[in-house]
Amino acid sequence: MAAPQVVRLDASPAFAMVEGIIGRPLHGEKATINLAEMEPGSSVPEHEHPHEQLGVLLYGSVRMTIGGVEHELEPMDAYVVPSGVRHGAACGPVRSAMLDVFAPPRDDYRERT
Repeated sequence: MAAPQVVRLDASPAFAMVEGIIGRPLHGEKATINLAEMEPGSSVPEHEHPHEQLGVLLYGSVRMTIGGVEHELEPMDAYVVPSGVRHGAACGPVRSAMLDVFAPPRDDYRERT
């Protein structure tokens, strides 16, 4: 069983996801949340993973591709990326942040922080 936690996510330990994007994860027993802070013009190349991913754009603008379909996200737009579906994201002209939830937990993120 995971221990109860309360953290200030935007001040928690970070890791470089890719150039210009840092992640700040919080891990539970059955899920991980990750605050992804993106510099203008940065991008996450298309990829896939076995985790289901749900998220919301907190601020800024992001062009997200999910399963070959592009979506222009505005603040408070939310999305679901099923397990195994290719996806990627490109930050617009202003700093942006996305909050993602992954199930099962992202052990690879745990190892990087």
